[in-house]
Amino acid sequence: MTTTLVKPSQLLPEGICIKHINNLMLFKFTDKLGERMQELLDKSKLDTLTPEEAIELEAIGKLDDIFSYINAAVAAQD
Repeated sequence: MTTTLVKPSQLLPEGICIKHINNLMLFKFTDKLGERMQELLDKSKLDTLTPEEAIELEAIGKLDDIFSYINAAVAAQD
């Protein structure tokens, strides 16, 4: 069985949007990606993730870390 690597950048076109929040323009997950992350987190808690889903969850988590950092930097400059 071949495992496909999911790069965080592959999630950008449909998974990220920019929202105006408290006079700031911040990166946010789309509803679709947010729901997918929650679904994978729930499966992880139940220990029912497939190897492919674990890779997908890791990629989403990395993207979340990146945009949390960027959003915090933007907020700190306000």
